[in-house]
Amino acid sequence: MAESSPDDILSWENLIYIADFLQASGERVFRLLGGEPTLHPDFNAIVLYLLNRQFAVNVFTSGVVSDSALDEMVELFGDVAPDRLSFICNLNDPEKTRTPLAEQEAIRRFLRVLGERVVPGFNIYRADFCLEFLFQLINEFGLQRHIRIGIAHPIAGKKNLHIRVRQIDEVISRLFSYAPTFERLRVKPGLDCGFPICRFTNDQLAWLYRHTGGKSEFGCGPVVDIGPDMSIWPCFPLSSFHKRSLFEFNTLREIHDYYEHIHQSVRIEVGGLYDDCDLCTHREDRICVGGCLAHALARFQDEPRVRMPEIYEWDTTSSSAPPTRGS
Repeated sequence: MAESSPDDILSWENLIYIADFLQASGERVFRLLGGEPTLHPDFNAIVLYLLNRQFAVNVFTSGVVSDSALDEMVELFGDVAPDRLSFICNLNDPEKTRTPLAEQEAIRRFLRVLGERVVPGFNIYRADFCLEFLFQLINEFGLQRHIRIGIAHPIAGKKNLHIRVRQIDEVISRLFSYAPTFERLRVKPGLDCGFPICRFTNDQLAWLYRHTGGKSEFGCGPVVDIGPDMSIWPCFPLSSFHKRSLFEFNTLREIHDYYEHIHQSVRIEVGGLYDDCDLCTHREDRICVGGCLAHALARFQDEPRVRMPEIYEWDTTSSSAPPTRGS
């Protein structure tokens, strides 16, 4: 944050505009992401403002919060119901991801203090992942008995650590090796978007249905992120893809429909992750869309630009202004 320009930090003017925009669109949940949202100098005041506006606030965090900031959060929000203020804490296995000891201690204090309102999240970026540490943290700190599990996808136009298509079967097999532990500890898995349904066996799908209450989905569609500078994009892996400005739209539905049209247009050209996706009945019935669109786009990132223009509209820099519609 110390190295950020003022445009990289959400201003009050933009926050109020976004809150008005979402409220007018009928949206009652306000999700704060980053970066690390708790580092915003006005984080606590922002949360109080949104709660007073009657939003339910969901904060995505690393859990690395200073002692003074955490104490202030407890003082201000201790009496707020967990369904009105909750945290998704994205955690890394300390054995496989180098994490400084000071950060590990800060995370443990965060979980100890706010555990009842924390859902642990885990992003799979290597096939040999482990989940034991998450079950231990859930039991030790009384976290919500639910793990949000996502796959790290390629970011369109950029280079990043992510799961390759050839690794997806290995990831799913390893995930289901933990099925007995999920059952024994009564912890529910929640799969984020991007898992293709065809890579699961019927028994695995039945297990997911039973243990997620039928909530597992295999879609890939716009969830819409809004940046501090009021630029918008369809989701994190597509954060450089077809960026627009919030000021171009009147409602959240308009934004969703705009990006849904882009998704469908690109899917016609790109298809799914596998050759079989073109003839898949699950894709025809829109039960599954064939995996993450960012994975599909990555296949064409370095080829000559011979396909429809929508495929190649991504920004490979981080500082360019968002384009206007039709540019």
